[in-house]
Amino acid sequence: MIGAYARLTRAEFERALRDPDWAHTFVHELWNTELEETPPANEARCHDIDKAWHALDFLLRRLDFPVDIVFGEEEIPGAEEWSYGPPRCLTPEQVRTAADALAATPPGRLVEGVTPEDLARADIYPTIVWERGEDLDYVTAHYEHLVRFFQAAARDGHGMIVWIN
Repeated sequence: MIGAYARLTRAEFERALRDPDWAHTFVHELWNTELEETPPANEARCHDIDKAWHALDFLLRRLDFPVDIVFGEEEIPGAEEWSYGPPRCLTPEQVRTAADALAATPPGRLVEGVTPEDLARADIYPTIVWERGEDLDYVTAHYEHLVRFFQAAARDGHGMIVWIN
């Protein structure tokens, strides 16, 4: 299971909310195109945080992060399951709020006072990694890439679709 994101122009985002079947097809095509072309991070329209999604959710919640960037804030009306449940979304305004909060939260603050043992005790996926005592560099590396992805989306006024794949 990986956390996945697609950033959409305002017009694409509005259409996705009206037509979730179109959104599924559009995002799937966008994802496949980017797998082949590998655009620079500041231009990428799709992003994944691999298996770090659950740890990032745990860490951001303990900081009272203002936007749920891991699972999205709102359901997409009428959307069916994409993988592990239906996709959710972040409006362009929520993306801006998240980007500002991410920029103000350095990776060290994100993991301050948290150990792999804490994540294992909290049953954070993938638990086996934390039970082995692996450090949190994996999570902070994905966090840093996610910060850049959100900053680019906010710069361009994009909304997002978020799902667990």
